[in-house]
Amino acid sequence: MKELPVVGWQEGLVYMLDQRILPREEKILTFQSAAQVAQAITSMVIRGAPAIGCAAAFGVAVEAYRLAKQEGVPLSWSQALEPGLTLLRHSRPTAINLSWALDRMAPLISTTDPVQLPERLLQEAQLIHAEDVASCRSMGRFGAEILPQVRGRSLVVMTHCNAGALATAGYGTALGVIRAAWEKDNNLQVIATETRPFWQGARLTAWELLRDGIATTLITDSMSGYLMSQGNIDAVVVGADRVAANGDVANKIGTYMHAVLAYRHKIPFYVACPLSTIDLRAVDGQAIPIEERPTEEVTHCLGQRIAALGVGVRNPAFDVTPAQLVTALVTEKGVVENPDRQKIAKLFL
Repeated sequence: MKELPVVGWQEGLVYMLDQRILPREEKILTFQSAAQVAQAITSMVIRGAPAIGCAAAFGVAVEAYRLAKQEGVPLSWSQALEPGLTLLRHSRPTAINLSWALDRMAPLISTTDPVQLPERLLQEAQLIHAEDVASCRSMGRFGAEILPQVRGRSLVVMTHCNAGALATAGYGTALGVIRAAWEKDNNLQVIATETRPFWQGARLTAWELLRDGIATTLITDSMSGYLMSQGNIDAVVVGADRVAANGDVANKIGTYMHAVLAYRHKIPFYVACPLSTIDLRAVDGQAIPIEERPTEEVTHCLGQRIAALGVGVRNPAFDVTPAQLVTALVTEKGVVENPDRQKIAKLFL
């Protein structure tokens, strides 16, 4: 796999690969405050639940360094950092990794020597980043073992949206499973859905996989049912932005549709997610907030209007797939088949 500079720290700044302009241009942007990082998350410079969590953690660190440079050690770090933490926490509502990362950083603010706090926050952000890469590698190994076996031809795996290196600190969740399977036996092909309205599959997933030499075919979102009915898809692997305690999965809009179709055609439907994406406080999928994005993402493409003037628009960014449609969750601690509340709770023991 060719490494991607998705998000990280360099020379006192947070850097991100601008995913809004891929694959036309590869551009690194830098950020020097929590407010700037929050805006980058909101505007989709970076997306994908694990990657958003990493970005938020680095956002806390860079805010501490900024304040220390401007004002020295504040009388109260908690008060000084609160505005930035609030902006980060509200930058996107559905991906649980964002609040998970902030909740992990927050206790350090009151328990660390004030002089050492910026450095300690950076260390924790870097640890979150490293742990995410390791968990993706682990998920990949577990997931590769459960993909169906076919004879006489390539295994065909469909994925929706982008749950690859670009959506994480590196390697990917769903694409981590695909990469691990391909590394084990490269007799594998991928079908990527284009993922309207932000085109993550067409722009990001296809680009990632082709960079690694993995054969990839692009389809529109509405073509999956036909291909399944023709026996052209052997398995579906997707990521997740939040998994409820009962196993309901919030993921990019369209995931529910593909899950229903996979269930109808008896095709295994796998969800790759780190434990940080599982929200035990969400009783079920109804408790997961669903973000509504700007209407222009639907009415426009590459800056050009494609919809009739005056048409009404809905743009929910995510939907919820009931646990009953999920063949298995793939986590860094192993595979949970037919997920339910009890099986998921055991992951945290």
